Amino acid sequence: MAAHPEPSKHGDDGGHGKHRKPRQRSLNGSAAGRVAGRTAVGFVLAGAATATALSGAGHAEPRLSPAQVRSEVDRLHREAEEATERYNGAKEQADKARSSLDALRDEAARRTERLAATRHALGSVATAQYRHRGLDPALQLALSSDPDAYLEGAALAERAGTRQADAIAALRRELAGLAQLRAESGGHLRELEARQDELRRHKTTIRQKLAAAERLLGRLSAPERARYENPGPSAGSLPPARAPQAPNPRAAQAVAYAYGALGKPYVWGATGPSAFDCSGLTQAAWRSAGVSLPRTTYTQINAGQRVPRSALAPGDLVFFYSGVSHVGLYVGDGKMIHAPRPGAPVRIAPIDEMPWAGATRVA
Repeated sequence: MAAHPEPSKHGDDGGHGKHRKPRQRSLNGSAAGRVAGRTAVGFVLAGAATATALSGAGHAEPRLSPAQVRSEVDRLHREAEEATERYNGAKEQADKARSSLDALRDEAARRTERLAATRHALGSVATAQYRHRGLDPALQLALSSDPDAYLEGAALAERAGTRQADAIAALRRELAGLAQLRAESGGHLRELEARQDELRRHKTTIRQKLAAAERLLGRLSAPERARYENPGPSAGSLPPARAPQAPNPRAAQAVAYAYGALGKPYVWGATGPSAFDCSGLTQAAWRSAGVSLPRTTYTQINAGQRVPRSALAPGDLVFFYSGVSHVGLYVGDGKMIHAPRPGAPVRIAPIDEMPWAGATRVA
């Protein structure tokens, strides 16, 4: 008995008993298919348009009020300053590694000269021995016209042999010392290369932050930008009216130096005398007083005795932000002199304009 085919999912074969494959209709092969195709294309195009619109919206710069621009620029400048202090620390370490490497190379050069001289002397002795090695000492004594003089010479030769042994020992010591110097130099060279890589990373971060800040400042009108970059009375050049006397001559000299730096530009990584960053200014001010401060804010805060805000005196270092990323020099009457940021020269400012982190008395 012939088996009947199973009904197609799209319907049976119209009652005919012949077994045949159900006919596949192309999507575009019918009016309904053409409509469905146009609908599908419409969805794709609509989706593409929506994606393009969203993509464009994602890259469009948001509208910011002047206050929001100033806030965002402040944030970028603060992050740039944090990177600047890390750059300063890496540069300090790179300078130390370079100095150590140079000293080791100088010592290696001196030892190489001594080694060459020792080798030359030993070479001369070896040549002389080679020329006379054929004569047995007993025969030399027998043939000598002056046996006493020969015996005296033999004793001198023995002592010369001792000196030669000492020279060989010295040569070995020089070789060992040179090997150690080369190993140490390799370590300092690797340290220097690592610090240089770190410097490049921080430099890239600083430039990116400052470029972003500059683009934002470009959204401000000329008067708005002028007000941001020159906030007014705090940038004065005269000492505060009620400023107390500095506690000692060195502090007085540091304060005097800071006043002399007013109006000079902020340049990241600069330590004066024509430009400064924040820690570069405090370092230069105290250097003028004969006191050596470390390079960065996060090391300067530990360079003296911590003092509370209520006990500040002129010359104290005052620090700001939770990461201790900014420093100024206190001059009295609640004011400091500091290098604020790029585009803002060294100025006098109230110490309460930034989040307080602490203070240190250097001397």
